[in-house]
Amino acid sequence: MGHTPSFHPLYRQIKELLLTALQRREWQPGEAIPSEQELAQRFGVSQGTVRKAIDELVAENLLVRKQGKGTFVVSHNDPRQFYRFLRLRRDDGEWIQATSVPIDCWRAKAGQEASKVLQIPQGAPVVILRRVLRFSNKPLVLDEIYLPGDVFEDFSLDALREWRGSLYAFFEQRFGVRMVRAEERLKAVAADRIAAEALGVTERTPLLLVERLTYTYHDRPVEWRKGYYATLEYHYFNELT
Repeated sequence: MGHTPSFHPLYRQIKELLLTALQRREWQPGEAIPSEQELAQRFGVSQGTVRKAIDELVAENLLVRKQGKGTFVVSHNDPRQFYRFLRLRRDDGEWIQATSVPIDCWRAKAGQEASKVLQIPQGAPVVILRRVLRFSNKPLVLDEIYLPGDVFEDFSLDALREWRGSLYAFFEQRFGVRMVRAEERLKAVAADRIAAEALGVTERTPLLLVERLTYTYHDRPVEWRKGYYATLEYHYFNELT
């Protein structure tokens, strides 16, 4: 039996064309995209079709409409993006700005697990980064981050230490990689020696492990992260709508 051919509505086809343009950085993060009328002429479709495609990209947080100004590419430099991927909140409900402290960075070859998660060949180069997030000058998160080496070829710990902004803004500005969505798994673990030393707790202290896989355009995984959270006075907050 043959496969039933798939059908994609026209606006979904336009959406894919817009995604490809975003991936190629035809419009930079924070930059306005052409008007709906201009895009309709470019793709030979109606403005309504373009509007529907843009509506989905706005809903997916890839574009943002600004009243009276137009539609813009979402950027991690926008302060409103900061808490989108960082969900740690103090128990009294207050959001605290985190300070990122890079610890070390090295290149290695992808093992079996990293190869599978990042969808790269086993033995392919990876960049491994460790950093601590401090809240009110207290170390609360130890991140161990794996990045595909071919995407982050000239990754430099010195450049990251000089950066003033979020890690995802650094990826966006330095490497042209925009993180658009993430999947997370949460699990209770006991602190090992490395986590205990980094977070200033004793070994076997209960920690929250947040394992994250982050994707760029067209669902390409570009970051695998293991975050060890000390949650004595903080909690992981997520809003379900």
